[in-house]
Amino acid sequence: MKKLVLLLTVITTLSATAQTKSELLKHFESYYVEMKGQGDVQGVINAMTHLNVIKPDQKRMDTLAYIYVSEGRNLEALNTIGIDKVATDSDLNTEVKAIALKGVNQPERALVFYEELFKRDSNAYLAYEIADLKLQLQDLAGAKASIDFGLTNVKPDMKRGFYETQRPYEVSLKAALTYLKSLVLFNMNPTDNLDKAITMLDEAIAMDANFNLAKLSKDALVAKKTEKPASKN
Repeated sequence: MKKLVLLLTVITTLSATAQTKSELLKHFESYYVEMKGQGDVQGVINAMTHLNVIKPDQKRMDTLAYIYVSEGRNLEALNTIGIDKVATDSDLNTEVKAIALKGVNQPERALVFYEELFKRDSNAYLAYEIADLKLQLQDLAGAKASIDFGLTNVKPDMKRGFYETQRPYEVSLKAALTYLKSLVLFNMNPTDNLDKAITMLDEAIAMDANFNLAKLSKDALVAKKTEKPASKN
């Protein structure tokens, strides 16, 4: 008799728990729809976090991490999906890791994921990102190869955003790739390639007159031309 009572108690508890879990799931699904409709990003994040606790789902985790990275919250994105490379990672998961790791100044780790994305879909956008990271890592030959691919495959309507000013702006991806090519050229031989690098920056600026970063780089290189060599004592 005692065993029967205990069994009924366990069954009742499990049933109540399942019912509560189901109700919570419906509640946060409705909450998610409402927050999304209102454009409340933090509300969407809260809803998805609760849903992942109640019923873990990798696609939802990837989407949550993407929302974090879109908001510039790179560490939270990485804490959500990790930093390990897994063969079964979705394109979205891989993209988030690439962007977030670049955002937290981990170019070597970010490059692994950008190159994986490039294997899956080789395009000029990814070529730019890979070249940028390789330039940071002083892999100049690798950066040049990626830039050459990008310039060969870039289309007129492709754009690239820049954020060094208070007001972000876009330039053509061709101009952005030309800008990177000038930096690679200069780094390969700062003395012999100085004039060529400046000319290439002029080409990038001619493509997009609002290309502030290219103008700053040109000013810096022009200043090097006017620098007086250090006197020998």
